[in-house]
Amino acid sequence: MSISRSISPEQIKQKALELGFHKVGIAAVEEWRGEGGEGGEGDGEGEGGENPKSFGFLADYGNERTAATDSLSASYLLREHQHVAYSRGLDNPSPPSPLETWLTRGYHADMDWMANPRRRDIRAVMPSVQSVICVALNYYTPHQRPDEERKREGSPYAKISRYGWGRDYHRILHKKLKTLTLWLTSQGPDTEPIEARYYADTGPVQDKVWAERAGIGWIAKNSNVITREYGSWVFLGEVLTNLKLTPDRPHTQHCGTCTRCLEACPTQAITQPFVVDANRCIAYHTIENRAETLPPEIAQRMQGWVAGCDICQDVCPWNQRFAQETDVAEFQPYPWNVAPTLDELAQLSDEEWERRFPASALRRIKPAMLRRNARANLDASTSSESS
Repeated sequence: MSISRSISPEQIKQKALELGFHKVGIAAVEEWRGEGGEGGEGDGEGEGGENPKSFGFLADYGNERTAATDSLSASYLLREHQHVAYSRGLDNPSPPSPLETWLTRGYHADMDWMANPRRRDIRAVMPSVQSVICVALNYYTPHQRPDEERKREGSPYAKISRYGWGRDYHRILHKKLKTLTLWLTSQGPDTEPIEARYYADTGPVQDKVWAERAGIGWIAKNSNVITREYGSWVFLGEVLTNLKLTPDRPHTQHCGTCTRCLEACPTQAITQPFVVDANRCIAYHTIENRAETLPPEIAQRMQGWVAGCDICQDVCPWNQRFAQETDVAEFQPYPWNVAPTLDELAQLSDEEWERRFPASALRRIKPAMLRRNARANLDASTSSESS
């Protein structure tokens, strides 16, 4: 049941900012049927629903792009136009949804939860939803990893993605979102209760799609959401509600002709702008791949990464220019996460893993996986030096 507005969007935004969120926007559900194409979020149905942000970029391509005026071909833009028209109920030819295309190509690797049909229609997640309140939380800290040439006691340094340097972002986001949700539901009269439900990487909600529609930022060619204020160093969350709220203007696209992320990826995982193949992605293999060994074509090109990968974000001009330090103390890195060595991680015991990662999103990477990732890097380094 949708209800008339009993609280203003301005009040909701002010409350979200008071709770410490750095950006907040609102998207309307009624104009969109949810056939868009996000293909890389964790939705809580695979391995406990702790899919990390750095890996959450995996295929938010082909969503209702707001101004795809960059290097995409004319034919691709036409398909986009047809898809957007179809999703809005207009009489245009309807191609397969980008999500369906992504899944058909097998770009989701073994992430079977991506095929959850609820992902295609947010009303399947919450039937009464009328609006999506989107929030973003900046997590950037200015700490830098050691240069690749440097070593400690003869061992190269290992690289951990920034999303996992500090405290588990799920805990921080969920606490703030829960407070916002409880406050929101308390604002309605008993005769017309306000319904609200929150998510942060834990449900089949296309969070980057909704963030773009709510004006938080735009989905970039590497499939991360870029904000003007913080770059792409943000965690996203949503509150679904039956309140019919005035929406914000969707964000426009500002990647232009830049292709740095595509060119920098050592495994060519970004197969074309906005399309990421998980089978080639270092972040996917270091975090999600449960096999005893990594594919040789990945293991030889990991460049020191053992937990996620930030290459496509590190080279982004928006991040290089606009990243600013977070005011969330919990995101400050644990010292051992910024510059561990490959040798120490390759020999990390289960007990040491428990000590190092007590409240960390990195717990998704089990001890054997972390050792495997480190050893793959060491083997590649040895092979490179001998050749």
